[in-house]
Amino acid sequence: MDLPRTPKFDLTGQRALVTGASSGIGLGCAVAMAEAGAHVVCAARRLDVLQASVNAMAAQGWSVEALPLDQTDVAALPAVFEAPFDIVVNSAGLARHSPAVETTPDDFDAVMNINLRGAYFLSAEAAKALMSAGKRGSIIHISSQMAHVGGVDRAVYCASKHALEGMVKSMAIEWGKSGIRINTICPTFIRTPLSAVTLDNPERLAWIMDKIKLPRVGEIEDIMGAALFLASDASAMVTGTSMMIDGGWTAG
Repeated sequence: MDLPRTPKFDLTGQRALVTGASSGIGLGCAVAMAEAGAHVVCAARRLDVLQASVNAMAAQGWSVEALPLDQTDVAALPAVFEAPFDIVVNSAGLARHSPAVETTPDDFDAVMNINLRGAYFLSAEAAKALMSAGKRGSIIHISSQMAHVGGVDRAVYCASKHALEGMVKSMAIEWGKSGIRINTICPTFIRTPLSAVTLDNPERLAWIMDKIKLPRVGEIEDIMGAALFLASDASAMVTGTSMMIDGGWTAG
């Protein structure tokens, strides 16, 4: 009797690009890819912080390098993909929260430029490189639970993430026949330096804990397994969808 074989999470021999990799969720995803055996190119704007993170990863014996990258500069993206990446994890993002009636055009444009425009053209360049090389690949965007619900003072952020989800579904339809998968990870509030302002606000924290069904906020480690799953052959039949890591927030 032939038993089914468990798919492997091993990424040995693969090349991974992780944007927003200098800290937080992006760094966690980079660590997950590197620990699974991939050569990881860590990209971010803050070169000093990025290099420190890459040095710490290299000290673990992992194959890793730093790439200064401003994802809003879409003209710079083709050069990044001169050689295709088997895995692309886009964790670069921006939030500028305010009541909708107080949103400025500058805030709107800044959020959309990185959360949507940058994500769009990063995906397109990644897919073009894979197609030209005749390779399969996995593109993963760090989206948000706010791509599926609304939130206080988050109209612009929610708009960018709802749009990202529609973009991913359409790209999955276009690229499926080429063996290119594209998905999103939708976290709840994750404890990072950037979320500290929100989580340290008792009123905001009470609102968050009322929405999350599990009795805690998320940690970076909660995202790492999902990223590794979507990057690996374990998710070979998964594309055009969202992996909710929201503690039950969107369950109702």
